[in-house]
Amino acid sequence: MPYKPRECLQIMDMPDLTEPVIPTRRIFALTAAAALACPAVLRAAPGDIRDRARGLDQLHAIMVQRGDEVLVETAPRGPGLDGLANVKSVSKSLLALILGGVIKDGGVPGVNATLAQVAPSLLPSDATEGTEELTLEDLVTLRMGLERTSGSNYGAWVSSNNWIDYVLTRDRVAENGGRMLYSTGTTHLLGAALATATGDSLLTLARRHLGQPLGIEIPPWTRDPQGFYFGGNEMALTPRHMLRVALAMRDGGRIDDRQALPATWVEASQRPRTRSPYSGLSYGYGWFLSRSGWTLARGYGGQVIAAHPGRDLAVAITSDPLRPARSAGYFGDLMDLLDGPILDLGRA
Repeated sequence: MPYKPRECLQIMDMPDLTEPVIPTRRIFALTAAAALACPAVLRAAPGDIRDRARGLDQLHAIMVQRGDEVLVETAPRGPGLDGLANVKSVSKSLLALILGGVIKDGGVPGVNATLAQVAPSLLPSDATEGTEELTLEDLVTLRMGLERTSGSNYGAWVSSNNWIDYVLTRDRVAENGGRMLYSTGTTHLLGAALATATGDSLLTLARRHLGQPLGIEIPPWTRDPQGFYFGGNEMALTPRHMLRVALAMRDGGRIDDRQALPATWVEASQRPRTRSPYSGLSYGYGWFLSRSGWTLARGYGGQVIAAHPGRDLAVAITSDPLRPARSAGYFGDLMDLLDGPILDLGRA
């Protein structure tokens, strides 16, 4: 049965124990009822999470850290904790962090800079009206307003001979900066814009703004027909290195007692800007935000980087990249895991 902590809230309503009280029969009764109805709430332990991980046949590896202590590190399937995993659309969240680094270094003026200002050469002559006015914020929050290139449109897009031109000539379905339209073409455009503006490849930028500061390896990944590295998909990290990204997001950009990522950008990334129409999760600068306090990067198949600053938790999860993970399916199972026994570990 999926772990559903919210169903236990009423049972767990206890008397105010901030002041010493003499235990009563009612307190003992409520405690016993809570233990029976919600055993995971009271007894969650690292072993519970390892058992749950083994029971999810799509899950490859999971790591959970509270404070400085790694509580869970297990890989029941897949290439292991030190093997590279295709993190799929977790790449979008990594790209957002790269944007923050480029802004800090002055490579682009800021999130309000337009495509025409930072990378006019990317605009084809037949670009859809208004695309020149798209801001970097519109792109990193997936509010480009053009027809999506994800879902059923993905195959035609990646089969085209110019991915950027294809994206910028789609029909307009919303205004710039309007509703969230989850589209990998949007983040690919963002990555190409950063590469064009700085004169460095996205791989170079990734290593400069993520790899070196966080002490992680970022190998080359897929390029489009024009040579731009794929912005928003196909990057690869090990679970251990994913966990380091989670720690930096948990701790305001700090890792190993030093500021690795811009603190102001990490904070801005965790501020809701829009909302996903599919999962209902809020969305900041490239990161999903749950009502329970998780900052989440999410990739196809169930790749997850998660940070919970309030509970001092950091989590990395890799899964089979060839199987879907929908909000009502396997990704829902992972959210049950995060909001249940993993979140409970942060209470200790």
